[in-house]
This record gives sequence, C-alpha cells and structure tokens, in this order.
Amino acid sequence: MEGLNASEQRELANRMERKQMKEFMSMYSKLVQRCFDDCINDFTTKSLINREEGCVLRCVDKYMKATGRLNERFQEQNAAMMGGGMGR
Repeated sequence: MEGLNASEQRELANRMERKQMKEFMSMYSKLVQRCFDDCINDFTTKSLINREEGCVLRCVDKYMKATGRLNERFQEQNAAMMGGGMGR
C-alpha cells in the first residue's frame, strides 16, 4: 500500500473487506447447500431428526477441515514460490 495516500488506502481497505465478505458468504452458501443436499431428506417435521442433525454436524466439520487444509496447502505453495521456487 506504499505510494497511496490515506484516502486511497482507505478505499483499498474497504474493497478488500467487501471482497473478503463476499468470499465468506459464497463459502457459507456452498457449505449450507452441500450439507442440506447431502443430509436433509425428511420434510415431514419442522425440526431435524437425529440422523439428519448428526449428518449435518459431520458435514460441516469435514467441510471446515478440508477448507482449512486447502488454505494451509495454498499458503505452503505460495511461500515456496516466494522463497525462490519460481525461477526453477
């Protein structure tokens, strides 16, 4: 952000914040849709039955762990590239 005046820095920070929120909402929406499609199939009651609730909890846990692992791998690859691996 060097070379930007205070107003430009605020605008850039606002844009980055909006982009992060959009990405979060997209991930959340995908998670909800995926777990709903995989786990919910009984529409005869308002609440989740035990089997559905357990499925949703496992689905969310697995999705969050997978997303976390993907982020870790991305950071590892990015660090490797920034550490001099690009020119090889």
